[in-house]
Amino acid sequence: MPVTTVEQVREFALAMPDAVEVETWGHPTFRVRDKIFASTSADGVVAIIKASKEELAELMAADPETYDPADYFGRYGWVRAQLARADPDEIRDLVVEGWRRAAPKRLVTAYDQGGR
Repeated sequence: MPVTTVEQVREFALAMPDAVEVETWGHPTFRVRDKIFASTSADGVVAIIKASKEELAELMAADPETYDPADYFGRYGWVRAQLARADPDEIRDLVVEGWRRAAPKRLVTAYDQGGR
């Protein structure tokens, strides 16, 4: 089974338009225009990604050992992924969707149209 690394999460996040990495609370956070859409734990064990409540429920139902609600923010749909168990393609998709949820609509539209 493929394993996702913190470096891959960083690569996926920073590939998105206007995304930046900011260390906050002792660990990396990934933001678009000051809005966090993903982060990783300081020890590199988990990633926290902005999702919908529906996505969180689907992920937990499909693989509860890998995905669970993020501390404090899970009630809003944020998902915690155990990186040692997570498929990199799924994490990439989650990061892209997290970015889409945090980015301004005009930036998302430009991204969808192939612009940056």
